[in-house]
Amino acid sequence: MEADKDNNKQLFKEHWTDEELMKDEQKKQGLIDEITKENIHLKEEIQKLEAELQEAVKDFQIEEDISETKMKFTSLETPENVSQFSNISCSFQVKSHVPYEIQKGQALITFEEEEVAQNVITMGKHRVKIENFSVEVMANPVPLNTGVTFQVHVEVSKMKISVTEIPDELPEDQMRDKLELSFCKSRHGGGEVESVNYDKQSRSAVVTFVEAGVVDKILKKKEYPLYINQSCHRVAVSPYIERHLKKYQIFSGLSKRTVLLTGMENVQMEEEIVEDFISIHFQRRHNGGGEVDVVKCSLSQPYTAYFEE
Repeated sequence: MEADKDNNKQLFKEHWTDEELMKDEQKKQGLIDEITKENIHLKEEIQKLEAELQEAVKDFQIEEDISETKMKFTSLETPENVSQFSNISCSFQVKSHVPYEIQKGQALITFEEEEVAQNVITMGKHRVKIENFSVEVMANPVPLNTGVTFQVHVEVSKMKISVTEIPDELPEDQMRDKLELSFCKSRHGGGEVESVNYDKQSRSAVVTFVEAGVVDKILKKKEYPLYINQSCHRVAVSPYIERHLKKYQIFSGLSKRTVLLTGMENVQMEEEIVEDFISIHFQRRHNGGGEVDVVKCSLSQPYTAYFEE
């Protein structure tokens, strides 16, 4: 009898243990399912935020064509020790032009003073006399798209040159040594080499010399001889230029001195004549105006005006 009781206790214990294990497994599985759902939700949120970030980045990617400018560098005095002048440096302030399209029946008027422009906008409606009739125009602020200003700093090295079109015939270490040996040869205008930074993938290198003046001799030629296995190759040489972008600023908002005039859709006259009458009207103090800088009117087709910072 005692043995049966012990067996029943053992069976009950084992059954109870199995139930607990099942419950524990179910609980674990439930937690895993919750974590999986949360991970899926987080991945969706990350993808959504990344897409929003890409759109935001696009808004600040501005492509500007900078006009080519010819420059001449001159030295006012010749230094006793030319080695202290290892670089030629210059900097440029670049401002992008922000386009604004003037639609038919609109005009832009720019005043010399901000206060006058803001006063004209505050007054709102203006009745402008044009020859033998008058037209009611509405003065509005001019909202501008995003623009940028930045500085470009350029340094032209007097101790380094850029070498391109290097033949891909030797391992990297050997080609670096071969370049150093070739540019050391004084009969070709070379001199003592301090270092060679060679990039096999782009087949280019930057060669740094010890003494000033070597670069000028080499750059008088567009090519330089490079001897490899008794064969002469011509590599291209050019100045080594470093460029740095500084003080990058993004600006947007409303034009402070320019006012948008609307309400001239039915005016049928030469634009230049209308511009003169608008200028005369807004020059007068009793009309709330002041000194006018420029007026541009659109009566037949849209025009694009460009604003600076």
